[in-house]
Amino acid sequence: MKNVAFHNLGCKVNSYEIDVMQQMLQEKGYNIVPFDNFADIYIINTCTVTNIADRKSRQMLHRAKQKNPNAIVVAVGCYVQTGKEAVEQDPSIDLAIGNNRKKDLPMILEAYLKEIEGSAMEDNNCASRCKTLNDTTVIDINSTDEYEEMRLKQTAEHTRAYIKIQDGCNQFCSYCVIPYARGRVRSRRAEDIIAEIKGLVQAGYREVVLTGIHISSYGIDFDGRKDYSGNSKLIDLTEKIHEIEGLDRIRLGSLEPRIITEENAKRLACLPKICPHFHLSLQSGCDETLKRMNRHYTSGEYFQSVELLRKEFDCPAITTDVIVGFPGETDEEFAQTKAFLEKVGFYEMHIFKYSKRAGTRAAVMPEQIADQIKTRRSNELLALERAQSMDFRRRYIGKIVEVLLEEYKEIDGVKYLLGHTKDYVKVAIPASDEAVPNQLVECSITGFLLDDILAAQTAIEFCQQMR
Repeated sequence: MKNVAFHNLGCKVNSYEIDVMQQMLQEKGYNIVPFDNFADIYIINTCTVTNIADRKSRQMLHRAKQKNPNAIVVAVGCYVQTGKEAVEQDPSIDLAIGNNRKKDLPMILEAYLKEIEGSAMEDNNCASRCKTLNDTTVIDINSTDEYEEMRLKQTAEHTRAYIKIQDGCNQFCSYCVIPYARGRVRSRRAEDIIAEIKGLVQAGYREVVLTGIHISSYGIDFDGRKDYSGNSKLIDLTEKIHEIEGLDRIRLGSLEPRIITEENAKRLACLPKICPHFHLSLQSGCDETLKRMNRHYTSGEYFQSVELLRKEFDCPAITTDVIVGFPGETDEEFAQTKAFLEKVGFYEMHIFKYSKRAGTRAAVMPEQIADQIKTRRSNELLALERAQSMDFRRRYIGKIVEVLLEEYKEIDGVKYLLGHTKDYVKVAIPASDEAVPNQLVECSITGFLLDDILAAQTAIEFCQQMR
């Protein structure tokens, strides 16, 4: 029995895929061990979203080979897809598998093992051919319309499962290489998604998160559309998922603002299982910067989407991503972005300093911003983010909310059970015999335990205390 160690880099789609790959190898009789352990095979699911992500992928691949020079080190995913030549020349990598071939991992591994057993592997050319099994394990991702069907049965989390519903992206933002790593939009059949979720619900999962590379584009390939604006296929799918018995919560992954039409917002608001937590990707609050980024909306259109959600949902949690220091971003443009963020008022913001990615238009744009300016602007927005996030959480003090309990954690010597509200606010209650993970409980919010965790008592404890 061979020991296999996995390591994941990157997004929630990668997390989903590595969970399935691990599940497939377990079913084939491989023994899964922690990545820090000595293993016969190391599998690294790579990321390539930035040059830094490329470097981290290489570092993990090299670390694996250092742990056991005789191990088979397998590079999988986006870094392989965009850097095939570098992968073939890297002596730390023994086998390379691109996107849309992850579902075939057990078969590819077996073929590789047979090939190296029957080959002396005496020259580098032979070694290079073996890495991709004669160019069969890395396909031309931009020329396929096949969705890579995988099915998840369990995850490391025991309450919430991420469900991949689509792959690929047609947007070609000027800073992003992902369309070249993941290909064009390819959507998963609704019946396969429903079957997977039903299996997970039977296994005890109470919440699902619909994820993908660009879920706002879900289903446009079914109709041959090129653009996601006003697309309702994601809403159609969500309504079908809502009918699954035993499922308590449905959370949507990152959305583009143009999918939030008045009709789509109303339809979502009619679904009690929908979590009022919406991540609307922004990147900049300045229209000129958005144009250079090749984003397909204006700040005004973005704000309209936010207002539609706030009209249909009571104080929904709106979260976003913001890039600072994009090429050409002047002090005035940054000020416009900051003013827009203050106007919207977010629950959480993920602030990123622009990082060049080779192969994108933005990487060769003039007026690249100095690192010290990026850092200053980032610090300003991080301070704003902390203030807005505290304000959003503070509104919960004194209220009774439903919390899905997830895990135990010790804080300052006290054992707590942590979970999330429907709008993804983290809450802690004192651990007790009555409360266990994967349980939905009514909690009374009493204050802040930490800046990012609210303190609470269960409703029963609160009532007992009030007597």
